[in-house]
Amino acid sequence: MSRKNFALSKTNLIICGIAVLLIIAGFLLMTGAPSSFERGFEPDIFSARRIKTAPMVVLSGFVLMIVGILYSSKERKKDDHE
Repeated sequence: MSRKNFALSKTNLIICGIAVLLIIAGFLLMTGAPSSFERGFEPDIFSARRIKTAPMVVLSGFVLMIVGILYSSKERKKDDHE
């Protein structure tokens, strides 16, 4: 199969894969013990990890995904000129 059939190069796919892992890691950072009425109030829902760190990790993953899609590699440019 020809390499020209793929919309994204290997570099693009690696960047997108890292972005997916960052997004998953961010959502995992948001998880924790739920706050339910039976057990009482759980103050951990307002921790810095859930409120600040995790959303920034997810946002960086989404930005990296955009970069991974729009990144134009040198090998791709070389193939286009031939």
